[in-house]
Amino acid sequence: MAAPFIQFKGVRKAFGPKVVYEKLDLDIQRGQVLTIVGGSGVGKSVMLKMLIGLLTPDSGTVVFDGQEVGKMNGEELSRLRQRIAMLFQGGALFDSQNVRDNVAYGLEEHFRYTMSKEQIEARVDWALELVGLPGVQQMWPADLSGGMKKRVALARAIAVQPEVVLYDEPTTGLDPINTARVNHLIMGLQRKLNITSIVVTHDMKSAFTISDTLAMVKSGRIIFAAPNEEFAASKDPRVHDFIEGIAPVDEDVETLLQA
Repeated sequence: MAAPFIQFKGVRKAFGPKVVYEKLDLDIQRGQVLTIVGGSGVGKSVMLKMLIGLLTPDSGTVVFDGQEVGKMNGEELSRLRQRIAMLFQGGALFDSQNVRDNVAYGLEEHFRYTMSKEQIEARVDWALELVGLPGVQQMWPADLSGGMKKRVALARAIAVQPEVVLYDEPTTGLDPINTARVNHLIMGLQRKLNITSIVVTHDMKSAFTISDTLAMVKSGRIIFAAPNEEFAASKDPRVHDFIEGIAPVDEDVETLLQA
């Protein structure tokens, strides 16, 4: 098997006394759709931030395409972020910019010296067409529905034509129709663009719909990672109970209220 495209190896990360990861090991292959699941507060989004260099591991390594992220200088991190795009949980659109400017943001940030204005406009049009929102360039975020905001944010992510897209809770807050639409977009983009996708979600129905592989985070590490069918059939009670939404019998009320 080829070397992993992305690898977390022996990663430890703590914020003060709170240890998020004690020994995180995870291999991700190029072109894979990997979904990371786990309870609230286990550090799923922290994993994504370490991959793009927003957070640094206390120990261990995060490797992207053969390069250790923690050892990258500013220029190398900038190139990394041209190759990896992130869809934030709330979409994170700029309210003071219209749809066109939101989608063009990454292009103008990273490619302003190598792309002409006409090329940027064409790329914005292409990205919006791909997410099913042609002709909305002059609309403002305040005029968009929740589902449209997610799709515009996705257009912004793919406009730079990344090799990897990170999805942080892509269906949170959406109704079933828009959830299905976003899932369909993720799968469609995977087929059309052959990108590597890493998805963080609590939505197990979505996870099983879009993923090649699922990985569950618990107790500071990946406790189980497997293809969809194998993951669904796992005999590990921690995995089974999470899929079924069953709280551990020894979990007290205070812990549940803090989740």
